[in-house]
Amino acid sequence: MIVKPAQQIWETALGELQIEVNKSNYRTWLGNTTGLSFKDGELTVGVPNTFIAEYLEKNLCSLIEKVLTGITRSKVRVSFCVGEPEEKLPTQPNNLPLFNPRYTFDSFIVGRSNQMAYAAALQVVENPGQAYNPLFIHGAAGLGKTHLLHAIGHAAVANGLKVLYASAEQFTNELVSAIREDRTGEFRKKYRGVDMLLVDDIQFFDGKERTKENFFYTFNELHAHNRQIAITSDCPPRQIPHLRERLRSRFEWGLVADLQPPDFDTRLAILKTRAEQDKVDITPDALEFIALQIKENIRALEGSLNRVTAYARLLKAIVTPDLAARALEDIARMEPEPASLSPALIAEAVATDFQVTLSDLKGRKRNGATVLARQVSMYLIRQETDCSLSEIGRELGGRSPATISYAYEKIANSINNDPHLRRQVFNIQQRLHASPEPAVRN
Repeated sequence: MIVKPAQQIWETALGELQIEVNKSNYRTWLGNTTGLSFKDGELTVGVPNTFIAEYLEKNLCSLIEKVLTGITRSKVRVSFCVGEPEEKLPTQPNNLPLFNPRYTFDSFIVGRSNQMAYAAALQVVENPGQAYNPLFIHGAAGLGKTHLLHAIGHAAVANGLKVLYASAEQFTNELVSAIREDRTGEFRKKYRGVDMLLVDDIQFFDGKERTKENFFYTFNELHAHNRQIAITSDCPPRQIPHLRERLRSRFEWGLVADLQPPDFDTRLAILKTRAEQDKVDITPDALEFIALQIKENIRALEGSLNRVTAYARLLKAIVTPDLAARALEDIARMEPEPASLSPALIAEAVATDFQVTLSDLKGRKRNGATVLARQVSMYLIRQETDCSLSEIGRELGGRSPATISYAYEKIANSINNDPHLRRQVFNIQQRLHASPEPAVRN
């Protein structure tokens, strides 16, 4: 099926809006919307009801138009109307929340940053209530916590278990409504009468004492009957503010597994898989370029791929590293700044990687390998530190600012055109940030 341009643009915008707004707001106001038409600089977005249309118009319109303008490189107006998506997803049995069809174990890319959490999630499905109960997964936004929780849900339902998935916000809102409407018995039956309870973003309980109290008893009831519990949070139990010891200790009963930012190979695998799923025609070097630019957040990584492909379609151009750079120039500036490193440490790491001595790197030797290593050192020191050109020159044997500037531009251009050098430079950066004391050949 050929996707309409309006929906292409809107899906790309949604990838960025997921980063701009918090998860609950995204799910409530943007999660069930669709791009209906794009004509004369106006994108019409279909929404489920007039209440959502009014909210988006009043609260998110300017942000949405800013994102759309960045994607299309032209001024875009947005309007909202009540309209249903052309394809509806099937409902899940037992009136339980629908799991995202994309979020399965098969679609989860495993790397060093997430392999422990992934393996634990599989064990939870294979031995519910026995292996790790509870399973507590924590990590920063966009690293795959919700993906793993939904994957557990998919597999558990396939195994015939009665599974309930809820965000901590949903749990809180339903509890408040149950108390107000005198339906607490119905609430308890819903949350305590399942084989598996999956709760997303547990840190949302902060400041809600009655919610935490109710969840404490819900947890105890399920755990006592060997019913599986899996929880996600943006931080480990001991860092959740105002969490009483009795609940914190229960969160730590089973296994606490963290998710770290993915390394380059994992990011590249994620992009390749997503491109294959979406049947995106993109060259390997363009995928590598995107993987090098977006380092901290899988959601941002996939959103960047959406942006690049939409940009290429709009321009009717081939996706190249240069086109990807133009499409992502705003996003790249939003990436977190790397931790500061010393010039000496960077020079040592480069010398080790290029298999040259530190004295040759700082000296006057002119063979090809040494010159390239020296220029890469200049490039990386300027990238990774706040040193002036003069300071970099002094660190590398008394080179002039003009020499440093020339080397920086030369390596920056070479990285865009030479995949081998691009990978080599990135690997040095990875090791620098992973280990403060790389070995050096003297």
